[in-house]
Amino acid sequence: MYIDFVISLSGENFLFVRLSTSVLAILLLPLAVSAQPSALAKFRDWTVFTDNNAAGKICYAATVASDKAPRSASHGDVWFYVSSWGSGVATNQPRLRDGYDLRDDIPGKAIIGRTSWPLYGVGEEAYATDEDDPALVAAIKAGRELRIEATSSRNTRVAYHFSLSGSTAAIELAQSECR
Repeated sequence: MYIDFVISLSGENFLFVRLSTSVLAILLLPLAVSAQPSALAKFRDWTVFTDNNAAGKICYAATVASDKAPRSASHGDVWFYVSSWGSGVATNQPRLRDGYDLRDDIPGKAIIGRTSWPLYGVGEEAYATDEDDPALVAAIKAGRELRIEATSSRNTRVAYHFSLSGSTAAIELAQSECR
């Protein structure tokens, strides 16, 4: 199969090009492949990653949910991140990322010990307020387990558990990598 292109060179001059779809795929492959995050280190249940994209360098400590409820729901991959940007836009920003949209009108919550913080859904992610970020990150570093409760856009109440083992070293490395 072939695809024809007409390229305007100037004024009334045109260049006609016919490329096979296989040649076109090879030419466009570098545009379709995005850089994958690089894993720097693992600290118990947390891994430190760096990524470069149009916004610049991003460094984050991440952990995957150790338990998901309800078990009958299709959750997809559920991660909790603490991210810092090399540009300085944000430092130690906690967020939840799941495989479906969350309700933006019903705040979820992050719970560590007896303290909780509201989380606000934005698509497949949930964030604390900027004012709550430092206290939540401090609790993550000092705690043993993080529990997240939220509501999906389909009104399913979900809950996730994350181990905090290794979080302090991972968060500190991610922050130092993006200074």
